[in-house]
Amino acid sequence: MSFIYLDYNSTTPVDPIVLEAMMPWFSERFGNASSHSHLMGFEAKAAIDKARQQTADAIGCEPSEIIFTSGATEAINIAIRGTFKAYASEGKHIISVKTEHKAVLDTLEDLKSEGAEITLLEVDREGRIDVEDLKKAVRNDTILVCVMLANNETGTIQDTEVIGRFCEEKKIAFFSDTTQAIGKIRVNVKDHRFSLACISAHKFYGPKGVGALYVSRKNPRAVVSPVFTGGGQENGLRSGTYNVPGIVGLGAAINLANEGLWDYAINTSRLRTIVEQYLELYCKSRINGSMKDRLPNTCNILIPGIKSERLIKQLSDVGISTGSACSSAIPEPSHVLKAMGLTDEEAGASIRVSIGKNNTQEEILAACKAIENGVLGCG
Repeated sequence: MSFIYLDYNSTTPVDPIVLEAMMPWFSERFGNASSHSHLMGFEAKAAIDKARQQTADAIGCEPSEIIFTSGATEAINIAIRGTFKAYASEGKHIISVKTEHKAVLDTLEDLKSEGAEITLLEVDREGRIDVEDLKKAVRNDTILVCVMLANNETGTIQDTEVIGRFCEEKKIAFFSDTTQAIGKIRVNVKDHRFSLACISAHKFYGPKGVGALYVSRKNPRAVVSPVFTGGGQENGLRSGTYNVPGIVGLGAAINLANEGLWDYAINTSRLRTIVEQYLELYCKSRINGSMKDRLPNTCNILIPGIKSERLIKQLSDVGISTGSACSSAIPEPSHVLKAMGLTDEEAGASIRVSIGKNNTQEEILAACKAIENGVLGCG
């Protein structure tokens, strides 16, 4: 059996169409987009403008509201730190959720040293917050709410449209980590009333090391202060030489992903159902998270009586994970699953399967059989 990759929430391969769009910008058309005195600089600038338009079209905003970054982690830091810096004179209270990505939680933790006061909301067994808990947590000095649209470990989707309307009414900035959602489900930032949202190209068949931050310019307008300085690129929020090939790749990838969303959802959800039904039948597994409000490609599965790390090591021909790739070096049970009420033992017996657009039913069945055999070997 050739290697079967089922860890697409961690990263995806660059689509051939995306790679083709990127290639000329590495060598033949290598101009600096900030060079405004010659043709090659103008060409590079035009390529970035096109990618900015593609990105804006994909998420329903204006091109001027897109800030290119090195990825979601940088976008998260600019959004949270920049908002905190901009509103520090008005308040220092930020509300978020215990199941957020570590890039959010660690940034919030670090801001405590600068006087930030952080409230982390609880979630239910499905990983969803109670919006009433959010409303009760708001204070007069609350300046920012951070709630991710779709969880990277379980795929659980939060009711961000309701949250967004509430934040808009209260005139509180609303940032959402949309890293896992974009490219998998339709996301319109205006419908959700996001003030800020982040994007990472390598989650939807674009290149690694490039992303974007959506910064709303109106209804509601986001106010963000720069967190570092330099050449003043990207409205002064993200100085530095433009990664032209990467930005071109992001634009091509998000355009391609949006065109194929319907087929992607149908294919991946069908294959996900096969995984869940097979493992429930042969491994007595159960699903962690919501069965209804979740990404089409993602399932987090508890297999009683195993240790997931040991199982994964036995699967030399199948690529799955225990959760977030960004937390895989931390030898602790998933903070997401723990927040959902699972015990250390249950969290340590859970695996994440995330399916890609080119996976086949034959691959899925072969992977399921390998997991079944692995579970028997762990017993």
